[in-house]
Amino acid sequence: MLRLLGSRSCKGIVRGYGSQYARGIGTLPNVQSVSGAEPLFNYFPTTHPFVTHTATLIPGQGIGKEATDAMCEIFEAAEAPIAWERFDIDMMDDKIPLAVKNSLLSNKVAVKGPFATPVGSKKRSFNVVLRTEMDLFCNVVHVFNVPGIETRHKNVDLVTIRENTEGEYSGLEHEVVPGVVESLKIITAEKSYRVAEYAFQYAQMNGRKKVTAVHKANIMKAADGLFLDCCKQVSKKYSNIEFEAMIVDNTCMQLTSKPQQFDVMVLPNLYGNIVTNLASGLVGGPGLFGGFNIGATGSVFEQGARHAATQIAGRNIANPTGTVLAGCMMLRYLKENASAQRIYDAVLKVYGEGDLKLRTPDIGGTGTTTEFVKAVITRINYA
Repeated sequence: MLRLLGSRSCKGIVRGYGSQYARGIGTLPNVQSVSGAEPLFNYFPTTHPFVTHTATLIPGQGIGKEATDAMCEIFEAAEAPIAWERFDIDMMDDKIPLAVKNSLLSNKVAVKGPFATPVGSKKRSFNVVLRTEMDLFCNVVHVFNVPGIETRHKNVDLVTIRENTEGEYSGLEHEVVPGVVESLKIITAEKSYRVAEYAFQYAQMNGRKKVTAVHKANIMKAADGLFLDCCKQVSKKYSNIEFEAMIVDNTCMQLTSKPQQFDVMVLPNLYGNIVTNLASGLVGGPGLFGGFNIGATGSVFEQGARHAATQIAGRNIANPTGTVLAGCMMLRYLKENASAQRIYDAVLKVYGEGDLKLRTPDIGGTGTTTEFVKAVITRINYA
């Protein structure tokens, strides 16, 4: 039996799964972004429009339940037209549970909380399993200065676009002889071209001026050399967009000294994870920014820097901002721009007012998750 849970009631457990695929591929209009604000782009591929959209909800582990519950409460206040199919899953196998997979394939959109992968565990990360099994080939995170949050660097507005399915995350490791381990890094032209094409289309659609390909081709001449060559080939189709290549260690140094020089960054899997976390830390931390994973089968929206933060779980001090903004990205993907903007404006207004009692401790506040959510809802209701 399937239970559809609207924004008003998103805490139940769904048994079963949804129905047919949503059909339709969206167009690629040229929508300009606004510096310092969430880009108002149309994601692609896109879904068929609905009056009320059914989305899969996977709260995850650690602070995931608190963050997704906060998002649901804010969505209810904004009357966002979402009905949730919720799956509370904890212990993961090396594959997606069938009911969850069917729900993802049917709904084509999901919000997911973080899943922790303990060091030393022989199980594959559920995050990796989800991305590879659903072929969510591209991870996108927008990092920018949030009004009211003081940081060393100003005027930061960059987007990381990370290849999501291969590289060092291929999971092909074995012990050759005792004490010698071989780990295979897989880079293919097909997937490198695909993520590079997405990065340049993203830049073109959002009025972005430059794409930086991050690599280590001076050392990994074959693997990263192939990735870099694919990016260079794609760049030739977009003469209006500046292209540059940068070695990953130099990229990290440049980010910490002058992050304003970056616009759109396209990266292989491991470098993308590192650089996204570094960029997020420069302007406030992992709790602030939303992101999404996209592929032909649909999209999964989540906190941009995936930290389960198990040490603070259940203490009502988790920062749900990244999950809420990821939810806004989902609403824009579904063409529900009005609801997305109401929520987004309310979140930024809370931060812009500078009241530390309404901020969680990770960004220097003294407030709780509950107080932050109430503050956002108040600003939604009295906008």
